Amino acid sequence: QVQVVESGGGQVEAGDSLRLSCLASGRTSRDFATANTYAMGWFRQAPGKEREFVARITWSGGSTSYADSVKGRFTISRDNAKNTAYLQMDSLKPEDTAVYYCAASSDYSNLRTGTGLVSWGQGTQVTVSS
Repeated sequence: QVQVVESGGGQVEAGDSLRLSCLASGRTSRDFATANTYAMGWFRQAPGKEREFVARITWSGGSTSYADSVKGRFTISRDNAKNTAYLQMDSLKPEDTAVYYCAASSDYSNLRTGTGLVSWGQGTQVTVSS
């Protein structure tokens, strides 16, 4: 099972950009070697709301999907040589304010709902002021 750690959150103004990073690693050498074979995704949770899907990417990077609310503004990508996934967030809006969580799973479909065998990061706060 891999572990994931997010970084890159912060406080910005509406219209600004931020890039979140998610480093995947393994408790064992085998997990580490296979970390880049995991699909990765991003979820977010705003105060008083349920966690929601943001974006996901297959292990190869060949397929991605996005929530309608971020489509055209956010871009998910990955660099398997660095075992890292990224979420480039442009044209940020106050409603994007949330804790953003990285997730990894060997099953790409798990990363649409966040259910099943999924490894979660601790979250990183993104605050967008108007």
